[in-house]
Amino acid sequence: MCGICGFTGYRQDQKTVIERMMKAIEHRGPDSEGSFCREKITLGFRRLSIIDLEDGQQPMESADGNLHIVFNGEIYDYKELRAELEAFGISFCTHSDTEVLINTIQQYGEKALDKLRGMFGFAVWNEKEQTLMLARDFFGIKPVYYAEIDGHFVFASEIKSILAFPGYERKVNQKALEQYLSFQYSPLEETFFKGIYKLMPGHMLLYKNGNYEIKTYFKPKLTPGQWDYKTNMAQLRSQLSEILKDSVKHHMLSDVEVGAFLSGGVDSGYLASASGADQAFTVGFDEGDRYSEVNKAAKVAEKASLKHHVKIISKQEFLDALPDVMYHMDEPLGDASAVALYFLSKEAAGHVKVVLSGEGADELFGGYNIYREPEALKKVAWIPFVLRRAVRKLAAKLPDVKGRDFLIRAGMKVEERFIGNAYIYREKEKAQILKNKVTGPSTQEYLRPFYEELEAENRGSLQDMEKMQSVDLSYWLPGDILQKADKMSMAHSLEVRVPFLDKEVFNFAAKLPKEAKIAAGTTKYIFRKAVSKFLPQETDERKKLGFPIPIRVWLRQDDWYQMVTDLFTSKAAEEFFRTEELLSF
Repeated sequence: MCGICGFTGYRQDQKTVIERMMKAIEHRGPDSEGSFCREKITLGFRRLSIIDLEDGQQPMESADGNLHIVFNGEIYDYKELRAELEAFGISFCTHSDTEVLINTIQQYGEKALDKLRGMFGFAVWNEKEQTLMLARDFFGIKPVYYAEIDGHFVFASEIKSILAFPGYERKVNQKALEQYLSFQYSPLEETFFKGIYKLMPGHMLLYKNGNYEIKTYFKPKLTPGQWDYKTNMAQLRSQLSEILKDSVKHHMLSDVEVGAFLSGGVDSGYLASASGADQAFTVGFDEGDRYSEVNKAAKVAEKASLKHHVKIISKQEFLDALPDVMYHMDEPLGDASAVALYFLSKEAAGHVKVVLSGEGADELFGGYNIYREPEALKKVAWIPFVLRRAVRKLAAKLPDVKGRDFLIRAGMKVEERFIGNAYIYREKEKAQILKNKVTGPSTQEYLRPFYEELEAENRGSLQDMEKMQSVDLSYWLPGDILQKADKMSMAHSLEVRVPFLDKEVFNFAAKLPKEAKIAAGTTKYIFRKAVSKFLPQETDERKKLGFPIPIRVWLRQDDWYQMVTDLFTSKAAEEFFRTEELLSF
């Protein structure tokens, strides 16, 4: 895992500038650094040594000397690709996946992206064609940001590296703030920093002669098949077991020790148990069993004979860490579990350089409890929708009593009610609290083209649950889950690998019908069956909980209540919000 940065165009101070950019992301790669400076391109690199510790230094060039690369991530099928390239007569000087990647691009051009199995954000300079190619992996595990500043095209693994480039004028992107208030992250391509963009998952960017174009090379499309549930369940379960086993095997490739994050849930429990890792890491809070999965994780660790490291986070530690967490996130994220992940990564980094983590399983296999909602709403599906719509309007005027939200949601189409796992402020509420008039689209308007494309591509064949999964795969997963995983782990120079977000795993999961995901009163049904032998029975049967954080408990206490009140009425808050309205919510 590493940090990359660079810019096009000549500058007299380009060596000084690239060193400043590299320094800003030193935490991503504390082991070494390297740069490449030519008249029209400057590349910078910070290295966290994982594979080929001695010879994997970057920037690296292709066998013909034409291409130059800086690469953040891991290519898990690099050994297979290396054998393929050697058959073409390409020779290698190192044992690194970086050299395999650059020569795969030399051999296949843009089509090389289809051959990769891994997580990546990279930049490749083509000396002969004078072009720059950026690419981000299929699901958005690794980040890539870019901006145009005073005639230079600038890119980096983190926004703070771009901020180190001379001439950027810092301005807040109001439209990102508007969407953040609903999503709890910004789903926009343009970040909170006006003029700085993120390359979206499954996309590549080609820059030449002052212009660039962006292409989509991968979309996580669900294509649920039809199969005989009773006849094929055992076969599908066996297939999934083998696919997961193969993915874990590839994700364990490393020249340093690989550990595992471990909660009390199914996803991390399987990885910790099945991977062959020796060490596992868990965090919790001293606020009762509801906010600590330490005991549940300990049972998994005991069954798998893992050395189990535990960190209990105090209220004061949580508060003290917030400035550092916000610095490393680069942009606002309203997900408090990022702080827990910060401490979890810090604990793991004291023992290993690489860990496995369970991100992606819920999105691929239907693990979120909200995915069961369409089944619950079927109870009133016999009522004409126009009547349900009328009942919804009446229910919205009722006080907040049991059953009110159900009646409201029953009168809405999935495209209206679902924007992802979090839905904080509605449009009326955003207009109330924002000081400036809302100028961007509503959340529904923003997602409408995505829903319309889903409908057109699948000719109306996707069920509501699968539409919800599709939204989460394209927005919630990269915008919240993977963003915090990357930023919080790299804050401590720790590489996080996510074996469930593997192309081969996805190709299998994408074909699963709803009945393989939501069944027998639980979520992730076939996944649970496929991994059950690795887990204690109580872990296998556990309901999805998420990462429990005692924020509500602390906010009821006088010190935190006063602290938040002071923040809500501060000058910083006054710049963007009607502070009296903030206090009324």
